[in-house]
Amino acid sequence: MDLQGVQTIRNVVLLAAFAVAILLVAVIRPVYPGGHAVHELIEWIGLVLIVICVLGRSWSSLYIAGRKNSALQIHGSYSLCRNPLYFFAILGSAGMGLQTGSIVLGLICGAIAAVAFFYVVTREEHVFAKKHGKTYRDYVAKVPRFIPRSDLWRDDKTLKIRAPSVLTIFIDAMIFLLSVPIAEGFRYLRELGMIPTLLVLP
Repeated sequence: MDLQGVQTIRNVVLLAAFAVAILLVAVIRPVYPGGHAVHELIEWIGLVLIVICVLGRSWSSLYIAGRKNSALQIHGSYSLCRNPLYFFAILGSAGMGLQTGSIVLGLICGAIAAVAFFYVVTREEHVFAKKHGKTYRDYVAKVPRFIPRSDLWRDDKTLKIRAPSVLTIFIDAMIFLLSVPIAEGFRYLRELGMIPTLLVLP
């Protein structure tokens, strides 16, 4: 399978994971109601994670946007971990779950994203290993898959930015912010009795 095929699988897996997360957000109610100090704190923590996700994905896109199919990127955010775009998306997914006011749901949404990305990454790695050979194997041996290591940082003196691709990734990352009105909308519908609460979580 080539990289294009892997990216198609990635999109399907992520769409399915997103659908599951939306379903969970719809039917799960947090222990602390909206307006409660703990509920609001959890939402704010989630919003911070989403902002980190948007900024982190935008920063990482400077190094990879438009180049993933042609070159192995090992500088900038890609010197800290092999999949910074996915790492920041996992943080953003957890932040989306936290918009409900539930810590547990935030962890569940982050875990769903992590599992989905792990599935995709293992397939991408086979493609990259075939394409880049020893260079990629050396990179894998040194740089962690997801969790960044600041001591590995290295960068190029110059960086050619492909603005349209960077803008696309930025707009994609902004989708994480949709979780704020979606969570509020589901909460409002629950208060009206229009959707059921199947589970209450802290």
